[in-house]
Amino acid sequence: MFYWIMKHIVVGPILLALFRPWIIGLENVPKNGGAILASNHLSFIDSIFLPLVVERRMAFLAKSEYFTGKGLKGWATKFFFTATGQLPIDRSGGKASEASLNTGLAVLGRGELLGIYPEGTRSPDAKMYRGRTGVARMVLEAGVPIVPVAMIDTEKVMPIGKRLPKIRRIGIIIGEPLDFSRFEGMEGDRFVLRSVTDELMYELRALSGQVYDDVYASSVKEQRATLSR
Repeated sequence: MFYWIMKHIVVGPILLALFRPWIIGLENVPKNGGAILASNHLSFIDSIFLPLVVERRMAFLAKSEYFTGKGLKGWATKFFFTATGQLPIDRSGGKASEASLNTGLAVLGRGELLGIYPEGTRSPDAKMYRGRTGVARMVLEAGVPIVPVAMIDTEKVMPIGKRLPKIRRIGIIIGEPLDFSRFEGMEGDRFVLRSVTDELMYELRALSGQVYDDVYASSVKEQRATLSR
């Protein structure tokens, strides 16, 4: 109920009126049953606008730091992310990655929509980077369709490091669901996982028109952080 109120009465109408998102392919979102919406990731606001335009309730896997902040700011951040249906995950790897996978599978098992960023983190420069194979493992284990989504110009509204957004239009392009049922039972094969992930990233690049760089976005961020010291 709280999610519905925030989306349809409190926050949603204001944001939609201000930023006037244009949308292509909304009919490609399955009307029922579990499905993954896999999106490029340009800005913090991607996790806000995609759930706003999709009729069904959806959950995003968000880094756990958003839920553990201290003080008033920490409380406000946790409140916002909880209200928008986001779930905390630990991205440190190992057992934490397994727990994140199980969290996503639980959402899909309930027949709900799950939002995922295959790149694993926001793009530092609006390019598209190599996808992480966790999304492939999840879609094969859950046996659900995966829908590619391209967020357009969200990095121009709220670039990394900025606290206040600029008022301008954004776009959302939702592609046709991808079916990887031919790989059923092969979620333990790393070559299959890479093949599925690369096919997904190809579709995302085609929808978004982004320049593609075949390295991980997290590695680029680490390199830039090292050079700036």
